[in-house]
Amino acid sequence: MPMLKHPLASAIALTLGAGLALGLATSAIADDHEPAWAQGRSSDMADSPLAPHATPLTVTAVEDIPIDHIRLPDGFSAEIWAHGMPGARMMARGDDGTLFIGTRGIGRVYAVLDNDDGEDREHVIIAEGLTQPNGVAFKDGSLYVAAINRIFRYDDIESHLANGDVPEPEELTDAFGLPDDEHHGWKFLAFGPDGRLYVPVGAPCNGCDVDEDTHATIHSFEPDGSDMRVEARGVRNSVGFDFHPETDELWFTNNAQDWLGEHGPQDTLNRLVESGDHYGFPFCHGHGIADPERGDQGSCNDIVMPAAMLGAHSAPLGMRFYTGEMFPEEYQNAMFIARRGSWNRTLSVGYDIQVAHISDDGERAAISPFIVGLLDPRENDFAGRPVDVLQMPDGALLVADEYNGAIYRISYETPDYVEE
Repeated sequence: MPMLKHPLASAIALTLGAGLALGLATSAIADDHEPAWAQGRSSDMADSPLAPHATPLTVTAVEDIPIDHIRLPDGFSAEIWAHGMPGARMMARGDDGTLFIGTRGIGRVYAVLDNDDGEDREHVIIAEGLTQPNGVAFKDGSLYVAAINRIFRYDDIESHLANGDVPEPEELTDAFGLPDDEHHGWKFLAFGPDGRLYVPVGAPCNGCDVDEDTHATIHSFEPDGSDMRVEARGVRNSVGFDFHPETDELWFTNNAQDWLGEHGPQDTLNRLVESGDHYGFPFCHGHGIADPERGDQGSCNDIVMPAAMLGAHSAPLGMRFYTGEMFPEEYQNAMFIARRGSWNRTLSVGYDIQVAHISDDGERAAISPFIVGLLDPRENDFAGRPVDVLQMPDGALLVADEYNGAIYRISYETPDYVEE
């Protein structure tokens, strides 16, 4: 499918992104002139080959997209729903079926028009030249885009797209007042059942002391950026969360600190118990591990422990509760979690979708694999990087693969050998 670029996209992108860099993950420089991702690396690891994997910024040919690598439970199948969108990451769906997709390194925001034509499904670039516009959310006909500290709102965007243009966005940056740190500054956006916009602010470092009211937090705002509240503290870098469909509780993924060990601390799945609760960073990690530099014997006493462990350096990002009717009943109200995959360990982990089933008391979750096959453990190499999931109205699940710039559709049919 050729990549279609809206005729007004370039002009709008220039307006939004003049003077902004693309914000690649390895471009932020720490005080000691090392890349930001290397901050905290010990001197005896200075020659380590471990480093983040670059995301391709060119189109992956459809025949090279590894759909045949994907392995699923019986009855499930995967197909390519859309492709040709380098760096595709977080997703939000409009009321009329448009899929909006943020990116990080390439600085674009895409819109996929749902015309049910399979491989011919069109997409347009609605903004480019932004700094890490990872987060997208949709509410009341408007698309919200977060590019580090810059927040844009595109009103009535689906009507504009239907007419062949893109609306001029309203910039809400001053109203939100978010910090402009690029390291862990890429945002996830989601509207809660209370109508507020929830926005995480990652720690601007691998491990450091932070202002607990501004960094390593999850905030919430009114849609216009007013009435800021700190919902969670001590959250090093959350790039995915959702709200329980029955209790409205916020559940979120969190990426733990690097360079403390190949097998720890683990990344986590967490549940917000009370607004303002603390989840440990920077003095406590994982399930009660005191930080070797900033922690002490009592550092983990008063924090909220994780609901589940997700593996060290597995990079869990987008996650959503499943409420559809297509999948078997066992998946009802379970969470699907995209693990982008590791770089800070010798033997790779992640590059998959996990499913989390909540315990009967609602406080913990059991983790099991759902999509595997994109990581080849024999070669210690990967073919794709899932970063987000999104339920469709028919109950199918979309999966964004950042590495291949593709969106997969996961569907279910009862196997012939199973009696209904």
